[in-house]
Amino acid sequence: MKKKLFFLFLVFCFMGCKKTETVNPVRNKSPKTTADAQRHRISNRVKQIFGNNNFGDYYVESSIGDASYLNPILASDSASSDINNFVFNGLVKYDKNINIVGDLAESWTVSADGKTIIFNLKKNIKWHDGKQFTAEDVKFTYEKLVDPKVKTPYSSDFELVKKFEIINPYKIKITYKEPFSPGLISWGMGIIPKHIFQYGDFNTHPANRKPIGTGPYKFVEWKTDEKIVLVANPDYFEGPPHIAKYIYRIIPDQAVQFLELRNETIDYMGLTPDQYNAYPSIFTNYNKFRYPSFGYAYLGYNLLNPLFKEKEIRQAIVHSINKKEIIDGILLGLGVPATGPYPPTSWAYNPEVSDYEYNPEKAKKIFQKFGWIDSDKDGMLDKNGKKFEFTIITNQGNKSRAVAAELIQAHLKKVGIKINIRILEWSTFIHQYIDKKNFDAVILGWQLSRDPDQYPLWHSSQQKEGQYNFVSYQNKEVDKLLEEGRRIFPEKQRQKIYRKIHKILAEDQPYTFLYVADALPVIHKRFIGPEVAPLGIGWNFREWYVPKANQKYLVK
Repeated sequence: MKKKLFFLFLVFCFMGCKKTETVNPVRNKSPKTTADAQRHRISNRVKQIFGNNNFGDYYVESSIGDASYLNPILASDSASSDINNFVFNGLVKYDKNINIVGDLAESWTVSADGKTIIFNLKKNIKWHDGKQFTAEDVKFTYEKLVDPKVKTPYSSDFELVKKFEIINPYKIKITYKEPFSPGLISWGMGIIPKHIFQYGDFNTHPANRKPIGTGPYKFVEWKTDEKIVLVANPDYFEGPPHIAKYIYRIIPDQAVQFLELRNETIDYMGLTPDQYNAYPSIFTNYNKFRYPSFGYAYLGYNLLNPLFKEKEIRQAIVHSINKKEIIDGILLGLGVPATGPYPPTSWAYNPEVSDYEYNPEKAKKIFQKFGWIDSDKDGMLDKNGKKFEFTIITNQGNKSRAVAAELIQAHLKKVGIKINIRILEWSTFIHQYIDKKNFDAVILGWQLSRDPDQYPLWHSSQQKEGQYNFVSYQNKEVDKLLEEGRRIFPEKQRQKIYRKIHKILAEDQPYTFLYVADALPVIHKRFIGPEVAPLGIGWNFREWYVPKANQKYLVK
C-alpha cells in the first residue's frame, strides 16, 4: 500500500467501480492532440534533465474503486488520496520514520504556549500551469476549509484558528484560539491554487476533475471508472521523478486484479491473504511485502436506529460474533483482532482492553433482559410482534468484507437475529447510504493518521452529511477527552487520554471492531527502490526507477 494522505486523520480504505482497460506496451508515436503534445514536451524536458540515465517506463497501479474528488479539501476516500498525493503538496509531511519535515514550508517555529505557528515558505515553486505559489494560496486553502458552504470533512482541524496572517508572500503566521497539538501536522493538508478556484462553485468546480497542483506528477486525464493518468513533473522543486507516467487503473474486483497481475498487465496491487499464500510461482516477477496496516475493519451501527440504542444490545451482538473464525477464515493468520479505535502499533493503543469473548448463551441472556425472546418458537428473536432483523451493507469488490458479512450473518442466526446483506457500488454506497445515514449497519475500514486525534470520527459535533461520525455516536466524556487531547502536547499525557477513549469505545461498542489486517502489496521486480519503512511503503516513490534495459513501456 502506497503512502496515503498522512495529514488526514481518517480515510476510507477501499472502493468499487465498473470498467477495466488493459494498458499494453506501445511504440513511440508523433503527438496528434494538444494533450499528446503537452505530454511529449514534458517527456522531452525530463529526458533533458536525466539525460540517458534511468528515466522512463510507466507504473500501472490497480484500485478497486475510482476517485471522487481530485481536490484534497473535498476528498475523503483512498483512491482520491492516492492521486492527490502525487499532484498536491502540504506545508509539511511525514518522512519515512514518521518525523514531521518540511514540504512547501522551508522552516517553522511553534510558540512556547503552542498557540502560534510561523511558517517560512519555499520560494520559486510553481503550480503545474506555471503560476507562482505564494502565501495567498495557503490562506485561500484555509478559507475554504472553514467555509460552511464547502463540503469538507476536515474543517474541525482549522476552525480552531483564531487568526491567519500573511507577513509577506513567503511567510505566514497562524494563531490558534487554544493550544492544538495536531496543529503542525494538520498543515500537511494539500494546498490548492487560489487562481484556479477563486471563481465558481468550489464543490462542483471543473478543477476537481482536472487538478492543478505543485506535486511531482501532473494530471493528464481521468476516464471515469477506467483510469487516471499522470505524467512526471520535470520542474518539481525536489527534482523530477524517474518514472515517466503513473497510470491508476480501476479494476473493481480483487479476483480480476489478480488475473491482471498474473498476466503482468499491472505493476501493483494489494493482495488478499489467500492470494498472498497461493501459487508462489505467480510472483516470480513480483516482490511481495508484508507489514501491519495502520487501520482496522469494523461493523458499524447506525445509532439512530432504535435496535442499537442500548450499548448492552451492541455488546450482546459482539458476544454473538465468532471473531476468531472471521479472522482465521479471512486473514489466514495475516492480522490480529481489533479491540478498539487504535491498532496495536499506535502509541495510543490500550493493551489493557480485552477483546469480547464469543459467548452466544451470554448474548441470549442480554437480549432476553431487553425483551427479545423467541415467543413463537421459529428460531428468531422477536419483541412486540417485531423480529430482530437488520441489513448489513458494504461496498462491492472487497472479498474480505463480503465474507465477513456472510460469517456475521451465520453467527447472529444462531442467537435468533436475521441479517440481510447488500453489496453496493462505491459511489452509491457512500453518497446515498453512508452520507445520508440510510443504513442499519455497515462493514467498512478506516486507515488512520499516525496522530491519534480522532475528533472527526467520534466527536458528537461531527455528524453532518459528509462528515465521519456517520454512526451518530454521542458520549459527553469522549467529547471532553477528545477536546482535552488536542490541547496537550507531551505524548505521555496524551497517551493517557487516548487510552481512556480506547477503553470507553470498547465498552460502548458503536462499532464491533473486527480486525487489523496486514498490508500485503506486491510490486513488479523491474522497479528499483521500494522499501518498507515505519511509515509504510511508497514514501520514496519519486526515487523509484527502472533500469533502461528492463523498461517495459516506451515513453511518448
